Amino acid sequence: MIRALILLLALTTAVASPALANEALVSGLSQNRVQITANFDGSEILIYGAVKRDSPAPKGPPLEVIVTVEGPSTALIIRRKERVAGIWLNRSSVNVDAAPSFYAVATTDKLDKILSGTEDLRHHITIPQVIRAVGISDEAENAPDFVAALERIRLDDSRYRIAERSVQLADETLFRTDVALPANLTEGNYKVRLFILRGGVVLDTQERLIAVRKAGLERFLYNLAHQQPLLYGVLSLVMAAVAGWGASAAFRFVR
Repeated sequence: MIRALILLLALTTAVASPALANEALVSGLSQNRVQITANFDGSEILIYGAVKRDSPAPKGPPLEVIVTVEGPSTALIIRRKERVAGIWLNRSSVNVDAAPSFYAVATTDKLDKILSGTEDLRHHITIPQVIRAVGISDEAENAPDFVAALERIRLDDSRYRIAERSVQLADETLFRTDVALPANLTEGNYKVRLFILRGGVVLDTQERLIAVRKAGLERFLYNLAHQQPLLYGVLSLVMAAVAGWGASAAFRFVR
């Protein structure tokens, strides 16, 4: 009897959700390593993939694709300035547990059209979901406004990006998109996540990494500043003195 019930449940699940059983992601990146050098001015990553099926694509809602690129997260304090006696002062503040240094979302269609709120909560896809700010309501009045301000500021300076309808999808099978990484990248591992959806429900997801590292002179100076700060300070003073002397000598020669 129990075996019969298990078999019946398995058959019911297969009939109710055929798309979940026969659609899976296969993806790739144009590069998985970015080197920050002295003349680095940004990079563009091609993200591409295909949907693998065991049977023809199911009828019903169209297939949609979402791609996210997330930089290293850091904790931060958001402060709000208030005018007191004619002077602007930092008064109230909230502590954000983690906020990505860079976050980009690319989609095949409008985000609120292809992604349900439940799936967003489960997979943390939209910008508000990737900013972790637990317990901030006890730290200040209108605490959500602080997080909204952080989103607005980082959207304005392109550290956060929403590129709706920028993913090209052909025959509900092949897809591609380009994500531009800015020049002021934070060093670390950048997480690339890919989602395929139907009717607002995520069918499959994949995750890949892009390693962003300083190289050449940038790497040498970074290591020197963090591992031997005294030597770095002395060399900086010497270089400044030499540059100042050189500029003075050149000025006297011109005169």
